[in-house]
Amino acid sequence: MDDFPEWVSLLHLVFGIACFLVAVSASFFLRLSTDSGFIRGGMNVTDEAPGDLSPHPGWFKVFTQLMKLRVIVLLQVTAVCAILIHDLLARHGLLDVDRSWMDTFSTVLLTVVAGTLSAGGSNSINMWYDADIDPHMRRTMNRPVPQGHISARGALIFGLIIAISGSSLFFLVHWKAAFWSFFSVAFYVLVYSIWLKRRTPQNIVIGGLAGATPPLIGWAAAAASSIDSSNPFDLGSPIPWMLFMLIFLWTPPHFWALALYRSGEYGKVNIPMMNEVKGPEHTLFQSKIYCVLLMMLGSVPCFWPQSGLPLLWAFLAGGLTIWYSKSVWDIDPREELDENGRMPKAARSFFRSIYYLGWMHVALVAVCVIPPEWLGVLGPLA
Repeated sequence: MDDFPEWVSLLHLVFGIACFLVAVSASFFLRLSTDSGFIRGGMNVTDEAPGDLSPHPGWFKVFTQLMKLRVIVLLQVTAVCAILIHDLLARHGLLDVDRSWMDTFSTVLLTVVAGTLSAGGSNSINMWYDADIDPHMRRTMNRPVPQGHISARGALIFGLIIAISGSSLFFLVHWKAAFWSFFSVAFYVLVYSIWLKRRTPQNIVIGGLAGATPPLIGWAAAAASSIDSSNPFDLGSPIPWMLFMLIFLWTPPHFWALALYRSGEYGKVNIPMMNEVKGPEHTLFQSKIYCVLLMMLGSVPCFWPQSGLPLLWAFLAGGLTIWYSKSVWDIDPREELDENGRMPKAARSFFRSIYYLGWMHVALVAVCVIPPEWLGVLGPLA
């Protein structure tokens, strides 16, 4: 055994930890269900799928549907951008760490694989817990569990295995990356899905903490050799926390636009979304507040030069935020609904928000590519 390289021993340890955590978690969650079904929110639901079922599409497609890969793509974009921003600033000498292009490539590869597994596992576990309401919502009724392609328990076990395995892989780079990955999974499943989602219209606001962690994970993976403190919040720079706040503030208007577009669906299954509890006007008002907060966040380099963010990004962020905010202001709660009883302008805002978040991160990467001396006063000061 002494002849094995250190990374093999570390991989063996990570695999052992992952197996142990999967076994413990599976035993815990399976105690929440019975062989005949499980009860939540006054609904008794079994593993049987209702209504008209589509043919089984094959196990590979079932597993990818459980993971919701299209949703994960945006999360991975934010994590990869955090890695690129870190490494570009390091190459410009603005961060005290040496990073080669091979380091960047390997970190991106590990983060994409591990992040996809951990986030996909969280989504699969969520489908287990929401198996009682998914058949009754148009946007979720074609998921694998309601369609009978896999049992709710099967979704749970699959989700636990890949979520814990994916988060454990981050131990290969740094424990802080693994910490924030495990935090994201636990917060999404336990705090958002199980606790908040069916109890408060602030579910999206608080639950957004889980979806905002990819930049923290990516940055911690890239900065591994320079963040040796025992404080998981110490990532060596305020930049990842700025990106964290960007996603956190973006989440409510993003999902409230979806709730407005799908107006009535959440209320039908007793999910207290903001528009169902407070009404569309109040929901739109709060969405506008978050747009203002996003504008303020983008202007941070103007009044806090030591943040490390290039001043040029503040102007780009401001333009992008105005572009996105217009779609929020355009939403009209009194708009004539389409044939499916939905708000078309809310749908446009929802899809524009996806592009907005991606472009905000890509814009910062593009600015960081430019050498600071070329930017002059528009560059980072720290």
